[in-house]
Amino acid sequence: MGRLDDKVCLISGGSRGLGAATAELMIKEGATVVLGDIRPGEGKTLADQLGEKASFAELDVTNEEAWNTVVADVVATHGRLDVLVNCAGILSIAPLVTSTLADFQKVTAVNQFGVYLGMKAALAPMLAAGTGSIVNISSIDGVSGMPGMSLYSATKHAVIGLTRSVSQEVAALGVRVNAVCPGLMPTPMVLEADLSALGDVDLGAIVSQIPMKRPSDPAEVAQAVVFLASDDSSYITGTELLVDGGWHAGHVAG
Repeated sequence: MGRLDDKVCLISGGSRGLGAATAELMIKEGATVVLGDIRPGEGKTLADQLGEKASFAELDVTNEEAWNTVVADVVATHGRLDVLVNCAGILSIAPLVTSTLADFQKVTAVNQFGVYLGMKAALAPMLAAGTGSIVNISSIDGVSGMPGMSLYSATKHAVIGLTRSVSQEVAALGVRVNAVCPGLMPTPMVLEADLSALGDVDLGAIVSQIPMKRPSDPAEVAQAVVFLASDDSSYITGTELLVDGGWHAGHVAG
């Protein structure tokens, strides 16, 4: 038996990176997975590769109507929605003094408002069913901070706040809400980022500060997501699970 047998799961940002790795693992664990993303080419290709238990839905996470439509379609097609993974996100790297309000609005719209809208849409069928699990992807920058990452970090801290507060609102109603905080992952979002705003810092310098001396594989982080999505974590809600190779513990201790 798989940990997600017969579960229906929706993953925003599901076409690549951590979303894709999570989708692959969820299907291996018995789930039916809907990949929500703004990249139809990549999303449809991945869904075809994953087989009959995967499908693609075009989803702009900043659009409330899009969220409501996709969730309604999932419920109409599969009869329910058991798991939502809010994985869609964008990176913003710039010192605060050189950033613009437009920069902050853009990253907030995806990373913060997108999570809010996703939870709001998914909670309707979950609360009606009296069961469900929401996993929000925050970041190690959601529990700490580093120069040049203030805008991104602010949105990921907000995800933690949303997770904790909403978990309290729905805990007695059968729905669990948790967050996963990945450390450095070589996903397209990271590999495509312009790190020049960080000065002399590059990915190698960041890796050198990780106690395990390597970045994570998205498949490792996906294991944490699936754990929190599954009934194996049935008594866990309102928490954030750090998957960072010891980075945060080392910096707090230091």
